[in-house]
Amino acid sequence: MSLIRQIWLLLLGSLLLVFGGSVTVSVGAARDSLQTQLRLKNSDNATALAQVLSQQHGDLGRMTLVMTAQFDTGYYQEIRFTNPQGAEVFLRQGNQQPLHAPAWFSTLLPMTSETGVAQVASGWQPQGTVYVTSHSAFVQDDLWQGALKAAAALALVMGLAVLLAAGVVGRIKRPLAQAVAQAQSLVNGEFVTIEASRVPELARLTHAMNTMVSRLRLIFEAQAKQVESLRLQAHCDALTGLANRKHFLMQLAASLQREDGPMDGGLVLLRVNDLAEVNRQIGYESADRLLTTIGQALQTYTERASGCHLGRLNGSDFALYLPVGGVALESGSALVQALRVLLPAFGPRVSVSVGAVEVDRSRPVAQIMAAADTALARAESQPPFSVVLDVEPVNSLALRGQDAWRQSIGSALVKERARLVAFPVIDSQRQLVHLECPLRLRLDPDGPYEAAARWLPLAVRSRLTPMVDERAVCLALAATAQDEMPRCVNLCAASLGDPHFAPRLRVLLEQSPREARRLWLEVPEMAAIDHFEWMLELGRQLRPCGVRLGLEHAGERLSHIDQLFEAGLHYVKLDAAVVQGVAGDTGKTDFVRGVVAMLHGLSLQVYAEGVTETADADVLWNLGLDGITGPWASTERADWVLGPGAA
Repeated sequence: MSLIRQIWLLLLGSLLLVFGGSVTVSVGAARDSLQTQLRLKNSDNATALAQVLSQQHGDLGRMTLVMTAQFDTGYYQEIRFTNPQGAEVFLRQGNQQPLHAPAWFSTLLPMTSETGVAQVASGWQPQGTVYVTSHSAFVQDDLWQGALKAAAALALVMGLAVLLAAGVVGRIKRPLAQAVAQAQSLVNGEFVTIEASRVPELARLTHAMNTMVSRLRLIFEAQAKQVESLRLQAHCDALTGLANRKHFLMQLAASLQREDGPMDGGLVLLRVNDLAEVNRQIGYESADRLLTTIGQALQTYTERASGCHLGRLNGSDFALYLPVGGVALESGSALVQALRVLLPAFGPRVSVSVGAVEVDRSRPVAQIMAAADTALARAESQPPFSVVLDVEPVNSLALRGQDAWRQSIGSALVKERARLVAFPVIDSQRQLVHLECPLRLRLDPDGPYEAAARWLPLAVRSRLTPMVDERAVCLALAATAQDEMPRCVNLCAASLGDPHFAPRLRVLLEQSPREARRLWLEVPEMAAIDHFEWMLELGRQLRPCGVRLGLEHAGERLSHIDQLFEAGLHYVKLDAAVVQGVAGDTGKTDFVRGVVAMLHGLSLQVYAEGVTETADADVLWNLGLDGITGPWASTERADWVLGPGAA
């Protein structure tokens, strides 16, 4: 039983006890008073009657007339007269008067009429004794009416007391409810402080809870800083803050392997010409500032376009991956023009060379890097600040105009040429957590179902992503209704920017409430953090439907995860670039361990994307991850891999 209910029972019990006791005492006192008044009345009436009878000088006839007239007034139960010898001379008795009071009341509190006695004399000669007994029914009814009035008055007082008690209990209940909500928010990983109560005891509780929340927040912030430090150590170049060679190549491979990754892109390699000679000429400190300046110039690209990756491959080489095809030469030339202005400040002989290559995701990373190295070598053989582009492949997206692409994508959605594929996310016991279900479209009526990398960039440009994501959710709900398996749909960041997207999605989920509770929805980490208000609205709309919300491709900006709890996140999926190779990299292992500890401390589940090796999977299980997806998981549970015609 809750504390508030116990308080209410105690208050009501006390009030009822006081009410019953007060009514009992009041009625008992009234009964005693009425009993005394009835006794005195009988005595007074007997005395008055005796005086009248004494004036009759012993005339029995006249005395009889007086006593009869007195009895006929109706207030008396009995009038009796006896002579001096005790013989009864006159007797009149009446029937018991009907009671208005309930029978149980007269039985519980009976009223007795004590007979009044007086002596009758004529001069000094005694004439006899008169006995007068009044009816008790009138007094009994008066007692009943008095009891009702007393009970009504006390009930009114009790009602006022209940209202007062309700105010007091409410004053206690509100801060207690706030304290409970604050404790629940801690369970959910949120750090909420509440206003201090005016009740001294509860004010101390509030102060203690707020202090604990503040300390936990400090602990979390310290942990987040430690995780960020581990990330920098594992993934970044110490001087420039850019990704180191190993992590850059992992990012490049992960971008090319994703279902929703770009179909085409660009890779730009930049080399500081003869860095060893530059070090001798300007000194190591100035050379470090030179490299830092180049890193800062490259970082402007990540601010302009989402999905760019930067890296320092070795002492003199930098890399820039562009998620858009056809702009590698243009970007390399713009970078060179900017550095042509900045670098002369470090010395007249400081220069760079740039090699660029268009990236086709069908080509392996090693081949792409080799082509870029070839272009860079050709640039070095030319004058300083030269830019060389490797032989440019035909851009498949450029072969079709934007209008043609928009028509093809819209037609595929309207004519139901859309299917989900499914890849399992499994836990350490090889049991299914959910199925990842990317959408594939048949753009040509007779063509194959194509991955999002093929058409998603044009869908974004044509503002068709809300329609795409709604279709994917509909397919997932329909498939779950058939086999009851939980499914996950990846939402495009561009869809969240549509103010009507989340409300429409909520309507879809409310139409299938049972299936909605088995649906997982996730958005890219970068989109959720850069556009927090979009994520907040998505959570506000969809949390009541029972959907589980999460982040995908996470790892680079997890130090900002605290603000996302307001959106109601349930899980985080670490990017393939973060987890691949963890078995042979101590720095990565420490980073992932710190991330898992931080997220589990905030009641978030942690999964790994793109796991390819058994050794990596074993290490990830040991680090406490809740699930793994990728080629390794699909091989382990091939029975859960569904092709485009099956989901």
